[in-house]
Amino acid sequence: MNITPIRPDEYDRATELWEASVRATHDFVTDADLDVFRPLVRASFGEIAQLAGLRTEDGLLVGFIGVAEGTVEMLFLDPAYRGQGGGSLLLSHAFENFAATAVDVNEQNPQAVGFYLHHGFRVVSRSETDSTNKPYPILHLVL
Repeated sequence: MNITPIRPDEYDRATELWEASVRATHDFVTDADLDVFRPLVRASFGEIAQLAGLRTEDGLLVGFIGVAEGTVEMLFLDPAYRGQGGGSLLLSHAFENFAATAVDVNEQNPQAVGFYLHHGFRVVSRSETDSTNKPYPILHLVL
C-alpha cells in the first residue's frame, strides 16, 4: 500500500469510503445522521489542505486522512482493509508530513479510541456533544 494525495475527482470515492467506515464502526449514527453528514463530509475534502489517500498497489483508494492545523480531522478506511496496518500508515504519514499532534474521536467508537491510545495519544478533555451539537460525546486527545 502507498499514500498519495487525493485528487478532486476522487472526492466521491472518499465520501463512499467515509460512509462505509462509519457504518462499520459508528453503530450509534443513524441513517438520518448520515444524510446530514454526507454532504458536509463531501464538501470538506476541498477545504482540507492536508489530505492523503491510502491506495492498493493498483491505485485503488481504500482510505484517507485529513489534518488541519495539527489536528486529525478524519481518518477512515474501507472496512475490507481494516486490521491490515493501513490506519497506522496513514497516521504515521500525518505525524511525519502534516505535524499532527491531536485528534477528536467519538467516545462511542471504542475501536477508534483504542487505536489512538495505542499510537500514543492521551485524553485531555471531553465534550458532551459533537461539532454539530448532536449528543455524541467527543474525546479530545493529544500526543
